[in-house]
Amino acid sequence: MRLLFLTPQLPYPPQQGTALRNWGLISHLAARHEIWLLSFDERREDARGELPAPLRQACQRVVIAPAPARALGDRLRALAASTLPDMAWRLWSPTFERMLHAHLCGHRFDVVQFEGIELARYMIGAARRPHSARFVFDAHNAEYVLQKRTFQADVRRLKRWHGAGYSFVQWQRLRAFERRTLRVADAVLCVSPEDATALQRLEPSIRPAVIYNGIDVAHYANFDCPAPAPRAPTLVFTGKMDFRPNVDGVLWFAQRVWPMVKQAHPGVRLCIVGQKPSPRLDPLRADPDIALTGQVDDVRFYIAQADVYIAPLLAGGGTRFKLLEAMAMRRAIVSTSLGCEGFPVTSGREMIVADRPEEFAGALTELLRSPSRRVALGESAYRFVSATYDWRAIVPRLEQVYERLTAH
Repeated sequence: MRLLFLTPQLPYPPQQGTALRNWGLISHLAARHEIWLLSFDERREDARGELPAPLRQACQRVVIAPAPARALGDRLRALAASTLPDMAWRLWSPTFERMLHAHLCGHRFDVVQFEGIELARYMIGAARRPHSARFVFDAHNAEYVLQKRTFQADVRRLKRWHGAGYSFVQWQRLRAFERRTLRVADAVLCVSPEDATALQRLEPSIRPAVIYNGIDVAHYANFDCPAPAPRAPTLVFTGKMDFRPNVDGVLWFAQRVWPMVKQAHPGVRLCIVGQKPSPRLDPLRADPDIALTGQVDDVRFYIAQADVYIAPLLAGGGTRFKLLEAMAMRRAIVSTSLGCEGFPVTSGREMIVADRPEEFAGALTELLRSPSRRVALGESAYRFVSATYDWRAIVPRLEQVYERLTAH
């Protein structure tokens, strides 16, 4: 098949959730299909050079457009003058729309896949024009659910009422926009059964296909980490650190859980790994036992240093690549219920699930005192991720979706 992917940023190098999913799908489909890519590029003009070799090898053709810059004033004007959600404007570009139209007019594609809500407007617009391709919408999240949860969290805090007001408006607009998107798509993909159910509540006529987030398990499991020097016990969190659910989760952990862990283990360290740390995290730098790394070349090196990996998330949706990575590297994990939402795990078997600060701190204290328990959890997590979340098991299910679409 000839497949055209539209992605919100270049999928290679795969350094955060969206790109990890997009590159996993594209790189594994490329073995049996002809892949074309139309993508935005977030790099500065003077930093753009030749495309990475893996991307050139996987794709028959790659066409890129500069990512649109949106100042705060632009966002506010769009919010006031439009009924569309903010995410529908985030990557809106007439240039990109013309590129898509030229591709659909000039070439025959079996399937065109739109990766995420930021690209849904292009699918809605293209559906009005003559074309022969089947349109697949890959819903990386049920976005209206995320905004609803954010509103519900912020409305309880007086200092966050302005944020609650914004989230309420976005929640309502996303409900309408996502419903419109679902009606246009020939097929809808979701990353978890929970997201599929949430989107079916919006549009009962759809039958989403659950195509899990995945990883190349061997890439993580076989990582050859240099033997560390003697060091203090270490907790690790990884993620894009300007993403609000990550920031909120880390701050909750630092304020509510970390003091109890330090009291039980005075030498323990916390390593927060991820690009673009939010200024809200700056107060954590005053603690000599907390390190914020910023962007790193290889997250595996840091996950390998974790005595326990933490996922103290209080919002968000989908399934977390960070947990897949930690499980593939046989790390013991402590997560909130929302942190591991979408994974059919049992607390105490693949990881420990704890939502109250005292429970979270208690689980960490117990694990830091028990190397054998950490090993047992890590091995169980590895078996779990290997059986279900390796791309080699996931991509054939996506190919079945394509076959059903193009068979009639």
